Amino acid sequence: MAGPADAGTVAALLCGFRDWWGYDEPSDAAMLAGVERLMEDGAAEYLLGGDPPAGVAQLRYRFGVWLGAEDCWLEDLYVREDARGSGLGAALVEAAVERAATRGCRRIELDVAAGNAPARALYERLGFESPGGETLLMRRRLR
Repeated sequence: MAGPADAGTVAALLCGFRDWWGYDEPSDAAMLAGVERLMEDGAAEYLLGGDPPAGVAQLRYRFGVWLGAEDCWLEDLYVREDARGSGLGAALVEAAVERAATRGCRRIELDVAAGNAPARALYERLGFESPGGETLLMRRRLR
């Protein structure tokens, strides 16, 4: 698990993910400030993979009434392009599952773009499934 001394590394990897998506925001400085804030909060954790780190998983936790325990949201998973295909993504997902179980979570969830076939295949290979049916993830930006 990454600690405060790793905040710069975590933020740099997340900025790489931001760039992969083609986003302009948040700025590098805002990303670092956000990572530091979440690390202090305790409701989020970061896992780093590779030596030197080439991948990151961001985990968020909240109590869920439906299972009477914490839920884990695998909010972000990013592996630098030069490290893809090495098994690092799978190792990070497996570490995330283990961390959530150790923390007492009864469920781990994530979202993945329907068109991101490699990521979907990875998650399915590791036991994740879509609820199917009419369940959709929806969001609304407030600002």
